[in-house]
Amino acid sequence: MSHSNSHEHDHGAGHTHSHAPDVNRSNQRRVLAAMCLTAGFMVAEVIGGILSGSLALIADAGHMATDAAALFLAYIAFRLSNRPADVNQSYGYHRAETLAAFVNALTMIALVGWILFEAVQRFFEPVEILGGLMLWVAVGGLLVNVLAFWLLHSGEKENLNMQGAAVHVLGDLLGSVAAIAAAVVILYTGWMPIDPLLSVFVALLILRSAIALARQSGHILMEGTPMGLDIEEIKKDLLNNVTGVEDVHHLHAWSLTATRDVMTLHARIAGGVNPDQVLAAINDRLRHKFQIDHATVQIETEACAH
Repeated sequence: MSHSNSHEHDHGAGHTHSHAPDVNRSNQRRVLAAMCLTAGFMVAEVIGGILSGSLALIADAGHMATDAAALFLAYIAFRLSNRPADVNQSYGYHRAETLAAFVNALTMIALVGWILFEAVQRFFEPVEILGGLMLWVAVGGLLVNVLAFWLLHSGEKENLNMQGAAVHVLGDLLGSVAAIAAAVVILYTGWMPIDPLLSVFVALLILRSAIALARQSGHILMEGTPMGLDIEEIKKDLLNNVTGVEDVHHLHAWSLTATRDVMTLHARIAGGVNPDQVLAAINDRLRHKFQIDHATVQIETEACAH
């Protein structure tokens, strides 16, 4: 039985990573700037929330506290992902970004639970709120969050680490909008329940994004098949379009990050066929048809030993 292995590192058309170092550095700068903005205003919002008695402000300050930590985690993940592969991490440290996104999603889900609990308490025990102070602090928070969200949202769209950071800041932005609305209602009507009511509304909006992010990043960490890839379709495509291939088996696909897919497979070829040509044709088909740049292919001329 003859075996031939290919370990592709070419960056073909349709799915290039040649710009990755520059994009990663840009992502780092954006996350760091957003972290400084968030952490800087968090102190003012904590003080404003305590003095005004507003749960919406306190919830938003809580968002900002976790966001500052989450953005710091995202920044560290980007730094780690720049490290080259070594004997302990043969694929490199790209998964650090996905791990950071997963942790960020879980912290947001936990924070939503705390906000909902506090809101229920406020419904039963209303607290006097200083609407004027609450309004000015919330407006300042909104401006800071809009700038931070713009920094993150204008970065790399497909990067889960950036998505995780942006979800956190979006939660802050929505929290600031809710706090402004609650402050206006309190100033003009004196109706205090609007504060916890809007806090619940914002929390549920954040929960949806956080769960989606947790599912996507968790799927990658569990080495699930990349979204949009059909294993059976790939097998049939190689059999029908690569001359000399008689069988495709032991096909596995997973993702290092949301934009980096990896695949391994065995291909049995007909006798008398040049294995190097078949190998090149398989990798070319995977790259251009399915955007898989990193594939390890084992060529077999007899029944598979496994």
